[in-house]
Amino acid sequence: MSSREGKHGGVQMTALYAGSILFMAAAVIWGLLSGSAELSVGEIVGILLKNITGYEGFFDGQKNIEMIIWNIRLPRILLALLVGSALALAGAAFQGLLQNPLADPYTIGVSSGASVGAVIVLFFQVEIAFLGSYTLPLVAIIFSFASLFLVFGITKAASRTYANETIILSGIILNSFIGSVISLIIALSSGDQMREVLNWLMGSVALKNWGHIGLFFPFFAVGSAVILFHYRELNALALGDEAAQYGGMNVRRKKLTLLISAGLLTGAAVSVSGAIGFVGLVIPHLVRLVTGADHKHLIPLSMMIGGGYLVLADMVARTIVSPQELPIGVITALIGAPVFTYLLIRERIKRRKMAC
Repeated sequence: MSSREGKHGGVQMTALYAGSILFMAAAVIWGLLSGSAELSVGEIVGILLKNITGYEGFFDGQKNIEMIIWNIRLPRILLALLVGSALALAGAAFQGLLQNPLADPYTIGVSSGASVGAVIVLFFQVEIAFLGSYTLPLVAIIFSFASLFLVFGITKAASRTYANETIILSGIILNSFIGSVISLIIALSSGDQMREVLNWLMGSVALKNWGHIGLFFPFFAVGSAVILFHYRELNALALGDEAAQYGGMNVRRKKLTLLISAGLLTGAAVSVSGAIGFVGLVIPHLVRLVTGADHKHLIPLSMMIGGGYLVLADMVARTIVSPQELPIGVITALIGAPVFTYLLIRERIKRRKMAC
């Protein structure tokens, strides 16, 4: 590569990072401005500065307006930002790790495990005294890890090398079984229970507060840090297990580390927002079209785009049929399914042309 090409590539990548940061920031600002209570940018900045610094002079308006922004809109937007980032990051990691463009955070059954945990809590009205409203997300996280270890157990029994195909097949088996359990619970539910379960399964960040962010953030920080740190290993694994092993990598150990980290992100995200599809499937695909397959850039850019995308999807979900709200999973599916179909057809056409 010439110095001119390298310089051009560096400028292009800088522009991509700047554009992604602006997209994410614009989504957050737009989300804060959208809603029944109309406010100016200056008023919102004043409310944020007042609550961050404690200085009353930044905003002397109505207390109920301040409460709407600080206690309702901001936690909801930040949670959507974190969940979108986590799902997109997990999707990019799964696709590189399993060498499968159709892999996403739901591939290995972690999301299904979290879902069945949440559905059991809703169906049996379980509430642990010292956890209160956090019973559901914590139980969902526990079940997500249980499903992850079940997948590992099935895979180890069938393939001691943790072959990618075996991991995916194990996930499909577990997803099918858990799906039937959830269907059984829904069939046994009363009208109100069924509505509550279905709403959760379609995904939402409504009625979430700072406590949910506090619950989710440690899992997000640990899972993200591990995957970001292992971008070189993901590049090697994307070329195949044998190539990575010849390069001196302990393939089994690295696979387990990355699978647990991506599963941690998925389970924690699903536990606080419900099942939100297509973010981890579509966003890494779109980013890969621009950046290529280098995980050094694919991972952080997917995080930023995924976070901003879910904030915008949530804004649409809560405003398009106002005063009613749509589940955010409906919006992501309506957008994601056609986009992914287009990408899939485009990739097949491209491969046919290359073969000819």
